Amino acid sequence: MTTQTGQLLRRAAPDAASTSRIGDYLAWLAREGIGEFGSYDELWRWSVSDLDAFWESIWRYFDLGPADGPVLAVDALPGAVWFPDRTVNYAETVLRMPGRAPDDVVVVAESQTRPPVTYTAAQLRDAVGRAQEGLRRAGIGRGDRVAAYAPNVPETMVLLLAAAGLGAVFTSCAPEFGTDSVVDRWSQVGPRFLLAVDGYRYGSRAVDRREQVRQIRERVSSIETVVRLPYLDASWDAGDDSTWSAFTAVAAEPSFVPTAFADPLYVLYSSGTTGLPKPIVHGHGGITLEHLKALALHLDVGPGDRFFWFTTTGWMMWNLLVSAPLVGAAVVMFDGDPGSPDVAELWRLAERTGLTYFGTSATFVQQNLKQGVEPRQGRGLDAVRAVGVTGSPLSPDGFRWVLDALGSRVQLTSLAGGTDVCTGFLGGTPLHDVHAGLIACRQLGCAVESFDPSGRPLVGEVGELVVTRPMPSMPVGFWNDPDGERLRAAYFDTFPGVWRHGDWLTIDAAGRCSLTGRSDATLNRGGVRLGTAEFYAVVEAVDGVTDSLVVHLEDPDGGAGRLLLFVVAVPASGVDDEIRAALRSKLSPRHVPDEILHVAALPRTLSGKKVEVPVKRILTGTPLERAVAPGSLADPAALEHVLAAVRV
Repeated sequence: MTTQTGQLLRRAAPDAASTSRIGDYLAWLAREGIGEFGSYDELWRWSVSDLDAFWESIWRYFDLGPADGPVLAVDALPGAVWFPDRTVNYAETVLRMPGRAPDDVVVVAESQTRPPVTYTAAQLRDAVGRAQEGLRRAGIGRGDRVAAYAPNVPETMVLLLAAAGLGAVFTSCAPEFGTDSVVDRWSQVGPRFLLAVDGYRYGSRAVDRREQVRQIRERVSSIETVVRLPYLDASWDAGDDSTWSAFTAVAAEPSFVPTAFADPLYVLYSSGTTGLPKPIVHGHGGITLEHLKALALHLDVGPGDRFFWFTTTGWMMWNLLVSAPLVGAAVVMFDGDPGSPDVAELWRLAERTGLTYFGTSATFVQQNLKQGVEPRQGRGLDAVRAVGVTGSPLSPDGFRWVLDALGSRVQLTSLAGGTDVCTGFLGGTPLHDVHAGLIACRQLGCAVESFDPSGRPLVGEVGELVVTRPMPSMPVGFWNDPDGERLRAAYFDTFPGVWRHGDWLTIDAAGRCSLTGRSDATLNRGGVRLGTAEFYAVVEAVDGVTDSLVVHLEDPDGGAGRLLLFVVAVPASGVDDEIRAALRSKLSPRHVPDEILHVAALPRTLSGKKVEVPVKRILTGTPLERAVAPGSLADPAALEHVLAAVRV
């Protein structure tokens, strides 16, 4: 399969303007006298040039309450101040669940560890009220940190909503995180309360985490209360702790303290491949507005939908997933190995649960493509009307595979964003055509540009992804960063007053976008900058190649340096010539590596991202302990595979 980048694969549905949520929003803007827009591009330009009018319209369209006081009181980066006179509690807004009756199912959770669980709207509210009563008995209130060492299960979502309703601050780590990774994160924010599981099942393998829980509570000295969720073993002895069932034994109506727009809602973390992970604080108001906009207007999710994204509680997509009730959609959860018993497991999940929105990663799509999976063969997937893909750039062939495998009726959205804003900068809408390998648009309210080194906007050329105007979901700050020094260093040290995200971005004349890798992992061959994403799209399309990682080691004397390509391939022999030929023909001779090194595994972060920069630093002389935090890696031993291959 060879699909050209930019090839038109799907036209927007002819009735999209009358059947989609963004179409309804456009009609509402006209009825309210706010504005009439003849195209998405006109709408986007208004949304980033008149921030006050756009974000006020989002507040009003989603009926968040009285529209009093200023919108963007301080228009500055960093230091923007949004809606200073308004309160909005995220949990209260989620539990409104517009369009849902009390007996409607709003949470569907499947797991390889225990039988399926469902909650109706009434049961979800009841569970949140019970958890809040448990938190009160534990002395938890406004500003206290509440942590979960728990998987993508309803109890984790309930704890988030319970804490948020009380004004407490939530934070989570997936149970596959090792002790050091968790301690690096939570020692910075000081949680008083911990919900922990005893382990989990990943496919057929049982993973015991009781020792990790013991070490975490011992090393994070702020933890006062531990509630155990027997997940792997129902007989897990709580000892002096409480169990989840005892913790939630007392019924109570959910309650919601008034929270200011910028009050902390939860803390997410950067990958932490070098130094401690950045504790990124997100606020009630910013997350509420941004997730309403992203889910409804870009992903077209609403009442009647069952929204799924394959994620763990250690990735920001989990936070977007559990926001689905904001727009009246039900949440579909899955905890386990998506490749067990085979890569078609998530399609069986889609059939069993009747999900309507299927969210996944580009890696998953590529696995399906290479293994020749036919999702609809013998399965009823008619309910699936939309597919979202993120995590890394989706190849042109990946775009085509989705539409061929599921049918052109399916709305396909490729999106890109980050933990830093807990949303996407780039995405699509039902109004957009689908072009292979391209992200359809810059999202509303996201003033994204591609800058050259001097800060000049580029069109049709690769540059730094920047955001030139404030977004409500930009971090409230970093935890324990009172003067904002770490925040400024993370995003604003290159272009004053402009957010630099660290990705290479090309925006074409029609507003379509493509990402070509992290800008700090740039490959520079003879003065020509090469993005890593385009390498991976070509290399991983070669039969037998399951993973790859490329780094460029510069020559201090100004020569071409060494371009190293690490690959995981089965079988290992016979692919090198094909890889070189594919890179030469599909990209350029400059892309052909000097060496192809075969390894058993490649290092990735806990959220699945490749770690090109730490590998490059180590290979250019940086001591391992300074180049990468081992606790940030999903498989620290994989790093040794890479280093051993180079030494050989």
